[in-house]
Amino acid sequence: MSGIFTPFLLAAGLGSALFVAWLAHRMDLIDHEGHPFHLTWSAVTYWPWLIKEIMKSAIDVARIILDPKLPASPTVVRFKPRQKTVVGLVTHANSITLTPGTLSIEVGPEEFMVHALTREGAAATAVSEMDRRVERFEGGAPERAGIGT
Repeated sequence: MSGIFTPFLLAAGLGSALFVAWLAHRMDLIDHEGHPFHLTWSAVTYWPWLIKEIMKSAIDVARIILDPKLPASPTVVRFKPRQKTVVGLVTHANSITLTPGTLSIEVGPEEFMVHALTREGAAATAVSEMDRRVERFEGGAPERAGIGT
């Protein structure tokens, strides 16, 4: 924060950060849900794909809004998600909500309820590439325990 970047200060900062991370690990403060570090490499491929989907969806929503006929057909769809962990369910629900034109209304391990701006968007949400990619993203995450309890 001082704007001074001497080798000593950089090394002290790095050493302090590593020491705190080591202490947190030894104290068992880092868990798979609160800090899903094990998903880091999966995120490297998932996030760029999600950003691309958000941009495509934003363009589609803009077209619908700017069309004089306003071809919106708001629809609610229910489907069973493929995810097996809390992290996977939350990632999927948040990804749906981040995508313009869709909103996660109700989320659970047995059923998602999603509102979409169009029928086509609702149908695409129910059987989606996003569901498959989030399932792949959660990969080796631990099985869900006590969801819904």
